[in-house]
Amino acid sequence: MVCSRCGERYEHTRVQSVCTKCGGTLFARYDLEGVKASVSRDSLKGRPPTMWRYREVLPVLHDEHIVSLGEGYTPLYPLRRLGEPLGVSLLVKDDGAMPTGSFKARGQTTAISKARELGVRRVALASAGNAGGAMATYAARAGLEAYVFMPRDAPSVAKLECHVMGAHVYLVDGLINHAAAIVQRLRERYGWFDLSTLKEPYRVEGKKTMGYEVAEQLGWRLPDVIVYPTGGGTGLVGMWKAFGELEELGWIGSERPRMVAVQAEGCAPVVEAFRKGAEGVEEFPDAHTVASGIRVPKPYAGEQILRVLRESGGTAVSVSDSEILECVREF
Repeated sequence: MVCSRCGERYEHTRVQSVCTKCGGTLFARYDLEGVKASVSRDSLKGRPPTMWRYREVLPVLHDEHIVSLGEGYTPLYPLRRLGEPLGVSLLVKDDGAMPTGSFKARGQTTAISKARELGVRRVALASAGNAGGAMATYAARAGLEAYVFMPRDAPSVAKLECHVMGAHVYLVDGLINHAAAIVQRLRERYGWFDLSTLKEPYRVEGKKTMGYEVAEQLGWRLPDVIVYPTGGGTGLVGMWKAFGELEELGWIGSERPRMVAVQAEGCAPVVEAFRKGAEGVEEFPDAHTVASGIRVPKPYAGEQILRVLRESGGTAVSVSDSEILECVREF
């Protein structure tokens, strides 16, 4: 485990959160030369169609600790009717096919599996939607106790999913950052492992499998542009990490897609920071949008998101709630 900010190294056999020296996000590092020597692109063909087909570059060391519901390797659909008028070949990665109905399952299967491997018994996080339900589901599968802190106005279906899956659900008067502050304050007192977005190094490892899958599904070529709805930004950061690993493995070349972060106008801290040329994000005031899942006023890993956008030659754009709803209907 290596701090993304200061480079401090941490032991991978112990539960880790963020860097104790600077608060930076931790990233897992692998013996990619060893993986390259033992695994080839062709050898993947006989493996089960789940994200665990890439298990050599995932942080769980022993298969018996993997908590899986068959997640990953979701379809990549062409959207010809929408793409042709724009003159582009448009594809959508359908992570709605996941066991919990969203891409959050990628992060939670990885984090819960690693938590179980490290002997964790209680997990907690702040969630405005799908992450809470995914954690509750995988925690239930693993026999762990789950605590979810959500804004009081979070979608009712998200709150219900957490309840049904046996989590302890607490509603907070405020936004996801207020819920996260409560988890941070109480985690040591109650022995919780905090799985909030990018405050631990394991969820991003699961999310990066989107990048591995897209590359494999496109014949080990990458698209020109990846457009990503951005709240906490774990998937954006994770895919960029995946592309670097894939190049080191020799499975792709040096080409990279331009990464585009899309946020709602009512909550666009990344867009504001990108436009100003800032290195980090400021809390977005009076955050509000119909897209509750990306209503994150100050993503913890804002500097990592901005770095990915700039390194890729990408950008950040915001759209109105009316545009979001119109596109949902058109889609």
